Amino acid sequence: MCSANQIDNLYKLIKSKKSDFSSNADTWDEEDVASDKRFSSRVYVGAQDGMMEADKIESLPGQPQGVDFNQYAGYVTVDPKAGRALFYYFVESPQNSSYKPLVLWLNGGPGCSSLGYGAMEELGPFRVNSDGKTLFRNEYSWNQAANVLFLESPAGVGFSYSNTTSDYGNTGDKSTAADSYTFLINWLERFPQYKNREFYITGESYAGHYVPQLAYTILSMNNSTNETSINLKGIAIGNAWIDDNTSIKGIYDYFWTHALNSDETNAGINKYCDYVTGNFSDTCNKYQNKGNQEAGGLDIYNIYAPLCNSSTPKPIPGSVKEFDPCSDNYVQSYLNLAEVQQALHAVNTSWSPCSGVGWTDSPTTILPIIRKLIASGISLWVYSGDIDGRVPITSSRYSVNTLNLPVEIAWHPWYTNQEVGGYVVEYKGLILLTVRGAGHTVPSYQPERALAMISSFLQGKLPPSS
Repeated sequence: MCSANQIDNLYKLIKSKKSDFSSNADTWDEEDVASDKRFSSRVYVGAQDGMMEADKIESLPGQPQGVDFNQYAGYVTVDPKAGRALFYYFVESPQNSSYKPLVLWLNGGPGCSSLGYGAMEELGPFRVNSDGKTLFRNEYSWNQAANVLFLESPAGVGFSYSNTTSDYGNTGDKSTAADSYTFLINWLERFPQYKNREFYITGESYAGHYVPQLAYTILSMNNSTNETSINLKGIAIGNAWIDDNTSIKGIYDYFWTHALNSDETNAGINKYCDYVTGNFSDTCNKYQNKGNQEAGGLDIYNIYAPLCNSSTPKPIPGSVKEFDPCSDNYVQSYLNLAEVQQALHAVNTSWSPCSGVGWTDSPTTILPIIRKLIASGISLWVYSGDIDGRVPITSSRYSVNTLNLPVEIAWHPWYTNQEVGGYVVEYKGLILLTVRGAGHTVPSYQPERALAMISSFLQGKLPPSS
């Protein structure tokens, strides 16, 4: 399955944290962002005249009849000297697009595509049929509530590229934030009608790094330069990798509480793994590896989902109510069609859902940045599909609990369509919310509940409690 690439990318990064490369990046100060050579007093802004019209998609191959919204796709150069350009896909809302907010979506990995996953399998307006050639509508697309921008970052992911091949092996959290910020400044020149629009950043998994880091970069640059001021109002991160120690502890506690590990293995993990310092002994690693083996060959993104194989019952064609576990294959086939790449204004590319870009810096924790974002007053939601074993709700709870925030509205169920959609607690400055019956990619498995959640987030209120 292609989705294993996402799992492999995060596992690989977690293991690499045992080296020293992440130790110099545990905090970001506003002065650090402003003085970083990647954030000069003026970021690169290329000529954007006529580019919006050139990026407009007439229609995507195989799209259904009755498409009633504008679509755009193309490249934004973020470093002309290196020849580095990031690819985007943008869908406006069918209703009142000129008033609705702008939402940026980022997938994680690191190194996985927001087009292939976010747009084509989760919250975008279309899903790909099993023929790999045609599309069907997602009636719960987030462009019902906002204008949604999908960014493939960093360079080397999806259709994004650099003409300087060393860029691919010299990528990390800081360079990704810098390029994403440069992308936004240039994109807003291309789409000037969105310059003053309310802006939100959303994402999942390793975007638990990307989203807060980009948000903090925006706030810092708004304060320190004469650049375009981005009207950032809030962020929402789903099944988000926030803090190494609490996230790893949350995985194995989730395994045990969901009957995926034995009592003996759980006892060994809790005895020998030091989640305070993060210094895991060989004995700890042995028990954790045993825990991974005991969980077996299930889809760790949704521990109750079927795998993609020849005996898997196929969902009803054209329905988003049941997620097809083979969707990765359909999307990869579709995005590698020459006519699709031409319609998207993409360079001729062997597109893949995840790439093996090198990662040079990754903080062990994002909690200091989250504290600064809370202090800034922007809206901050952490949401979690409750049947994800990759970055489970236990990991999110442990990470949020580390902040020791006072509770303002106690844990309670929220509802949509007369059913419990999940559970929510409001802390001072942060909201933690679950989506019932959703895996790691929340909108894939529970699109209706995901749309209800994000609509409430954009409206600045909790989902209905009855």
